[in-house]
Amino acid sequence: MSEKESSSVKSSIFYAFYQISDVTAYQSFILLIFTFYYTVVGIEVWLITLGYIIWAVWNAFNDPILGFFSDKTHTKFGRRRPWIIAAFIPLSITLWLLYTPILPIGIENQVGNFFYFLFIIVIFELFYTMFSLNATSMFPEVFISEQERTIANNFRQVFTILGLIVAFILPGLIIPDFTDAAYLTEYQIFGIIAGIVVAICAVVFLKSGPREKAEFKEDYKAAFGLFTSMKYCVKSKSFRWYIPAEIANWFVYGILPTIVPLYAKFVLGIEDAFMTSLLLGITFISAAIFMTILWKPLVRKVGNRKSWMISLIIWMISLLPCLFISDMVSGIIVFFLIGIGLSGSFYIIDLIVADIVDEDEVVTGIRREAGYYGVNAFFLRFSNVLVILAIGTVLTTVGWQTFEPEAVTGQVRFGLRALMVIFPAIALIIAAISIYKYPLDGEKLIQVKEQLIEIHEEKRARV
Repeated sequence: MSEKESSSVKSSIFYAFYQISDVTAYQSFILLIFTFYYTVVGIEVWLITLGYIIWAVWNAFNDPILGFFSDKTHTKFGRRRPWIIAAFIPLSITLWLLYTPILPIGIENQVGNFFYFLFIIVIFELFYTMFSLNATSMFPEVFISEQERTIANNFRQVFTILGLIVAFILPGLIIPDFTDAAYLTEYQIFGIIAGIVVAICAVVFLKSGPREKAEFKEDYKAAFGLFTSMKYCVKSKSFRWYIPAEIANWFVYGILPTIVPLYAKFVLGIEDAFMTSLLLGITFISAAIFMTILWKPLVRKVGNRKSWMISLIIWMISLLPCLFISDMVSGIIVFFLIGIGLSGSFYIIDLIVADIVDEDEVVTGIRREAGYYGVNAFFLRFSNVLVILAIGTVLTTVGWQTFEPEAVTGQVRFGLRALMVIFPAIALIIAAISIYKYPLDGEKLIQVKEQLIEIHEEKRARV
């Protein structure tokens, strides 16, 4: 291994530590928050749906504004690092506060606890976005060449799996039953441990991770205003075709872990929360395996666009058995297969965004990673609204507006199956159609990369 490759590997490893913090925070939120406030705290599903909608409206402003200010930031520490430093400790504390309702749990206090729920998820999203958007924005800037991005992305996906183990397996080791109000304290213990993991990994990333490149340090001077930045993002044909695919992907990313605690208990008959966590853990162990043996070589052979389309089709097919299975053994097999298609999206999605940012630099002359990730997050939050609207509509329709475990009927079970299969399948079909139309592929992508090399040489000459 050459000295340059060795340096790239070291930078990639320490950069990837942020991924553990990011994934631990957000995926544990996705897995637990709906189930916690619906089954443990006792808030009716229509109120939770309202809270998520308000939260999504807040995010529509929060994400692009933070991206705009990040691109405009200029300090001796860089554009991104000051925001990350400011965010990671409050984010860690918020992970505990998510599970500390201000009033005693129960339906009689649901209005007061609803307002706390709304407040704390908004605060969580503020600090999570501040951390994640800036750390993620460093990827296309720090790792420029295809080789660097491949190395860094490989380590990111490995560390993503480690974060998912904390987010999905650790709760089952601490909380015996995700739907039992007797385990409120255990939820809080998990929040404390998750916060410690987030803080430690963020410190490692900040202390030893890569720094932003000198040739881009003056780009802040030419950064666009907020609305101009959003306009340029939306003007990108590549970005416009990418967005529906991303919304659809994140809809599936969101709905599956949100509904799995209820699906596992009331459809597959799994009473032990650890076994529920294990289902998701098996999915991501499978994902780790297939990222290496399938998606990495396939991306090199046919490119990002075609590989993503293939992964979406495999993912959709692998979900279909969830309509019919009803025991834990079948669940383990099916959830392992789900990891195949899921891993393709995980591996490819940020490579696509990096290409779009590169194309934008060719057009505008400046790098606007945070601007793109901010506008990207603006659209992405619509997936959260769609997730909660789907869940709220189905649970209300089947007569499960208030959590009553003794009132589970065949209709309720079918509703849970539909949320696991029918809604995700529709989303994945939309994603496949959208990415089929995505234009940044083949000769066009090669041309962008060649123009980018010239632009970066000019910028380095001015430093």
